[in-house]
Amino acid sequence: MRYECGYDHHNGEAEWIKRELFEWVTDIFEAPQVSIGIRATTGIRGHIRNEITVAGWSDEVPLCPDSDMTIFSMKGDLAFQLQTGNASRAPYDLLKLQYLYAEKRIEAAAFAVPVRTAANAIGQNIASFERIEKELAIFDRIITVPILLIGFA
Repeated sequence: MRYECGYDHHNGEAEWIKRELFEWVTDIFEAPQVSIGIRATTGIRGHIRNEITVAGWSDEVPLCPDSDMTIFSMKGDLAFQLQTGNASRAPYDLLKLQYLYAEKRIEAAAFAVPVRTAANAIGQNIASFERIEKELAIFDRIITVPILLIGFA
């Protein structure tokens, strides 16, 4: 696995740079020992979970007490979301990040997804960087949370 590209939505990249975490959040995808392909999701998620836990990030965080909705991790005023599953889950993830921002629980987020070629290698109809990048541009006035979109392969 490796970092491929990024997309800066509402100055999300600047928020990670300001906190001196941009290199860290992109470097966690530099993992040649993690393969991309069928049934790779467990390995990808396990590697990322280990990296963020070692850096002091939380386990999954519930959005509110009366809900089963969670995001992958938080630390301070930042959220981190990873999506390696069905493409229909990605807009839902964006909505959860927007909710946390509207509730003033976060100031910015990173959202990591495979690039299209990696998504196709993982399975059918998997969330991809290219699709989410396009959707963020369309919903620019709806999804206002600063997001660093990360594409990996």
